[in-house]
Amino acid sequence: MTKTRHVLGLSGGKDSAALAIHMDKNYPNIPVEYFFTDTGYELKETYDFLNKLKTRLKKPIHYIKPKNNFDYFMKKYNNFLPSANARWCTIEMKLKPFENWIKESLKNGTEIITYVGIRFDERGRVGYKPTNPLIKAKFPFIDDMIDREGVVSILEDSGLGLPDYYKWRSRSGCSFCFFQRKIEWVGLKENHPEKFAYAKKLEKNAKDHDSPFTWMQGESLEELEQPDRIAKIKSNYEKQLETLRKKKVDKIKNNPFLKDEDVAVDDNIENDDVSSSCLICHK
Repeated sequence: MTKTRHVLGLSGGKDSAALAIHMDKNYPNIPVEYFFTDTGYELKETYDFLNKLKTRLKKPIHYIKPKNNFDYFMKKYNNFLPSANARWCTIEMKLKPFENWIKESLKNGTEIITYVGIRFDERGRVGYKPTNPLIKAKFPFIDDMIDREGVVSILEDSGLGLPDYYKWRSRSGCSFCFFQRKIEWVGLKENHPEKFAYAKKLEKNAKDHDSPFTWMQGESLEELEQPDRIAKIKSNYEKQLETLRKKKVDKIKNNPFLKDEDVAVDDNIENDDVSSSCLICHK
């Protein structure tokens, strides 16, 4: 008889946290193991949120760490910063540690069921693509038809709420994640100046080694942090939010069953291509 392990990866984001609560409440007979792949470069708010979640679940969260730090991998990849087209950070600091964690189980022929927080309103996106047939993904939110509003309700009803970084950032992941928008880099500088400084140092190191890449296409962090540039980014962001507010008001007028609420931080983000392995960071 084939043995089975049930695992659920937590990113520090709202969807994976809500999925953990959903599984704990609705599928208590499934012995789910919760894990977090800790790169060491997450925000303090992420660790605080995971500690609150652990208390709510009354189960341990396994913290998996990569063998080496980001500076080591920068040298390995010739000082080229990771990017959307070269996501070596996800491979080295998230995927490989996870695969090492389950390696012994796979060697023994254990089936691994991994639960992924893709919501019903996101169906069609793909998650981690395992190369081993013993690893199988399940999508409870899709099966149970839970969308973004349902996710928020799960978190509110549980008393957990949203991570504090959602006040200025739309996703979990490393503090220097290249998927951040410019307003989020500004938020990083204002909320965690030491982490912004480290990201700027990595960018400078890359330039000193003839790497053409900056964290954002066409603009360095040194350029972004200038006061007049920050003011312009904030002004543009407010205009985008106002446009979204007007669209939401129009929707509510046409559908009285919709909630009358302000736009959330992640309303102002299109469905960027964070598919495949990067869901490990951002879900």
